[in-house]
Amino acid sequence: MSWMETCRGVVYPWHCDHLGHMNVQHYVGHFDIAAFHFLVELGFKADGNQDEGISLVDAQHTIQYKNEQRVGALFKIESALLKVGNKSVTMMHRLVNIETKLIGATTEVVCVCFDLATRSSVPIPDDVRERLGGFIMDPDDET
Repeated sequence: MSWMETCRGVVYPWHCDHLGHMNVQHYVGHFDIAAFHFLVELGFKADGNQDEGISLVDAQHTIQYKNEQRVGALFKIESALLKVGNKSVTMMHRLVNIETKLIGATTEVVCVCFDLATRSSVPIPDDVRERLGGFIMDPDDET
């Protein structure tokens, strides 16, 4: 698989903090938008009501800020599935400045398979794990 574009945006003045670059809350917000689109591409439903009665819920985010994004910057977010475990998956989103091609930030997200009825983590069903396996990629793959 390759990186999948899941969001596009522009840095507006109200996205910026007193230092003149996009504030943390807006990186997280755009990564969240991208995650919803990515989950649908992985075969989940946007409203979270899966036929299997499960969904993926965020358990951990690790964000790295690499290059400032200032007012007027155009960016896209690309997403990749890194790992599928017994009860969790690990994905990554990266914000890329469209003009400079530099990565502005990345977030690695661990999501847990969540039973919507019992509100607890459960093993990923075999058929879902098999489907997700087809999306796994190396994040250093630039294709």
